[in-house]
Amino acid sequence: MPDTHRGIDREIDREIDREIDREIDIVNYDIKPRVLDVLRTEWITPTTVRITFGGPDLIGFREQSPQDHVKLFFPQGGADLPVMPTIGPDGWEPPPPGSPRPIYRDYTVRHFRPGAGTPDDAGELDIDFVVHGQGHGPASSWAARVAPGQKLGVLGPSGSIMVPYTFDWYLLGADETALPALGRWLEQLPAGAKVIAFAEVADAREEQHLPTDADVTLTWLHRDGAAPGASDVLEQAVRAVEPPPGDGFVWIAGEAGVLKPIRRHLRGLGLKREWLDVDGYWKRGTVNLDHHDADEDDEDDEDDES
Repeated sequence: MPDTHRGIDREIDREIDREIDREIDIVNYDIKPRVLDVLRTEWITPTTVRITFGGPDLIGFREQSPQDHVKLFFPQGGADLPVMPTIGPDGWEPPPPGSPRPIYRDYTVRHFRPGAGTPDDAGELDIDFVVHGQGHGPASSWAARVAPGQKLGVLGPSGSIMVPYTFDWYLLGADETALPALGRWLEQLPAGAKVIAFAEVADAREEQHLPTDADVTLTWLHRDGAAPGASDVLEQAVRAVEPPPGDGFVWIAGEAGVLKPIRRHLRGLGLKREWLDVDGYWKRGTVNLDHHDADEDDEDDEDDES
């Protein structure tokens, strides 16, 4: 008679190995405030400018995962230098009474090219800014008129979420605010990785070249006149996807309100929560959204509805 117990044991071992192979890890970094120099700017679409930073403070900068983000600190009131936070043993300390508060925004690292680790060769850091014109916040206004030689403060990343590149398939989606992270995903995924990707932008002029070695089906979604955060083109595209067989990882980022029904739809498909990352990068009508808080609010809403 066949040894059914041995067969069950082998199946359990395979399941354990599969879970280990898909385990998501978090790598933490020491936080160091940095003041970097603007080296150059490049308009890669009509509304997106890539700004390259360098300088001795970039020594020791670390990043690994597609979602790695930093806090950028902007000069105030015509000053040359940004107001930077003080980092104490318990983290970011509030400024003394009467002192100016730092003005900052979260941005994704687009590229980091390490140098030799010397003051003259500390490497280069690229950040992509979506520019909406003057009067649309400190980051957009600063990026629209910045010139080489100016200064910007950088804090982070605080860590990297390490998603293994061993899943059977990946579903990725982004609006223009999350395109830097989508580009990093596509650049880092290895040859042979199966990827379905969606990128939402205003129109065809905002499409970018996103190189990859992976087996990617990338669809550009155009809002065609709809305001950012006011279109359901990304939601409809995700709803039309039939998940392939096997284990998949999902990462989608953009406007928090747009993502709410997408998150609900994906969870309704029975996908594992730990393999599902739907991240609100911004929210209409909210200044300087903490994307962690936005996602927690959405999870609380869904728990109430269940």
